[in-house]
Amino acid sequence: MGGVAERSNAAVLKTVVPKGTVGSNPTPSEKTVLITGASSGIGYELAKLFAKDGYNLILVARGGARLKELAGELVKEFGISTKVIVKDLSDPRASDEIFKELQNSSLRVDILVNNAGFGGWGFFSETDLCSELQMIQLNVVSLTHLTKLFLKDMVKNKYGKILNVASTAVFQPGPLMAVYYATKAYVLSFSEAIANELKGTGVTVTVLCPGPTRSGFQERADIENVKLIRKGVVMDSAAVARIGYSALMRNKTVEVAGFQNKILAASVRFTPRSLVTTLVRKAQER
Repeated sequence: MGGVAERSNAAVLKTVVPKGTVGSNPTPSEKTVLITGASSGIGYELAKLFAKDGYNLILVARGGARLKELAGELVKEFGISTKVIVKDLSDPRASDEIFKELQNSSLRVDILVNNAGFGGWGFFSETDLCSELQMIQLNVVSLTHLTKLFLKDMVKNKYGKILNVASTAVFQPGPLMAVYYATKAYVLSFSEAIANELKGTGVTVTVLCPGPTRSGFQERADIENVKLIRKGVVMDSAAVARIGYSALMRNKTVEVAGFQNKILAASVRFTPRSLVTTLVRKAQER
């Protein structure tokens, strides 16, 4: 990870990506992928998968040093072009600022990966409102905003892919993580709806629904000691990323990561809602 050469880091900020032609299906080396939350977890693993297949990358996250290190690794190993944008998407201004910066650089986004997000644990009557409003901004508003900004050109060019990272939380209410579960339910509903609207345009939308995944998410959400994490099946970020990447390339609309998670997601449909909520509450308790 460490020890990236100065020359590699310099190359990170000099990105030249061909625009391609309207209606064409460009090769990977002509395509640019924007990934939010790219510095760790699923976003980091997705960046490596895209780079391995020759896609040029725009990496977005809050941590500049970590992003530049990742970009330097990918340039050195795969010879792709990368651009680093340090933005906190819980800031309402961030999406417009990213879009304007890419317009000024004449960079076209062919694939958008809305991966950034965070959660929080506790009784809603006791949790911090400021943190929850930032969560809604990041998980819902910024995801919607970025999709709106980049989708128009995708439709115009008759090519594009969008991967929205949700959660198995989409399938039921989440006591003790009420706001987080609600934001992810939005992501599923929104993604399925626009996927239907975009049929025949050359643009596809995929929503990835992972269960508990090894990443920095648990620490930030303060859920490292809840039963779901301590006793449940926790998948590896790299495995989840591979599942999401495959689903995106196959133009699949909804992909639940992991066999056990698929079973749990399906079983919710046949279980009384009150019982589902009770079971989720027990799983979220410490």
